[in-house]
Amino acid sequence: MKELTDAPFGINLPLLFLRDENMIRFVAESGVKFVTTSAGNPQKLIHILKEHDIIVYHAVPTVKAALKAVEAGVDGLVVEGGEGGGFKNPEEVSLLVLLQAIREKVDVPMIAAGGIVDGRGMAAAFAAGAEAVQMGTRFVSSKESPVHDNYKNAIIGAEDVGTVVLNKKSTPCIRALKTNKTLEIFEEGVMPKDMFAKIRDLYFGGDMEASAGLAGQSAALIHGQKSVAEIIEETVTGFHNICDRMGRFAKEKGF
Repeated sequence: MKELTDAPFGINLPLLFLRDENMIRFVAESGVKFVTTSAGNPQKLIHILKEHDIIVYHAVPTVKAALKAVEAGVDGLVVEGGEGGGFKNPEEVSLLVLLQAIREKVDVPMIAAGGIVDGRGMAAAFAAGAEAVQMGTRFVSSKESPVHDNYKNAIIGAEDVGTVVLNKKSTPCIRALKTNKTLEIFEEGVMPKDMFAKIRDLYFGGDMEASAGLAGQSAALIHGQKSVAEIIEETVTGFHNICDRMGRFAKEKGF
């Protein structure tokens, strides 16, 4: 990344998959200034990052997890609603409810994640207490995304009920696009241990039945490939337009 850009960038550390402290120490000593942690409790490892003056945000799917993360000393939270794709909490809480519930309990900055693809979703998240948004599925389907067009087109073609949550009774629990394979697993209730063995065949080979194509419910709101620049510009512009409209309501004391 340092060879590719002079711009600042952050790193995500999924704690569940770290066997020891080596990776987190490597990141801490790399010069990176922003780290998000996920899939675990940051309490045991956060001191390594804070010793290097790194800003740490932890991804949380529940109020309980948020309180634990704040107690551990994180600087902010990535609040992940059940609408989002990828690894999920089996007890799904929607983003709108989760943001409000966490904001009642803590005052650290929150990044909203799950179900957001444009300015409307961003404005809704901000109204519920967020200071920023994170969009995964939207950027996976962008023009610059390196994944296969079959994967992008599956996201673009998905309906509002086009994803399914798998493996609720085991680990990891995930939200993925509906395919013959994922629907079969959904019916069985348990995901095979080798589920991700051929994930590259899906991501880069275009075989949508090779594994699970992770995606959020926001796929239903994506109607075509756009460049990253277009997505960001349209999202920010849409957000400000909605804020202007809401501001007029506030000024006029009406709606």
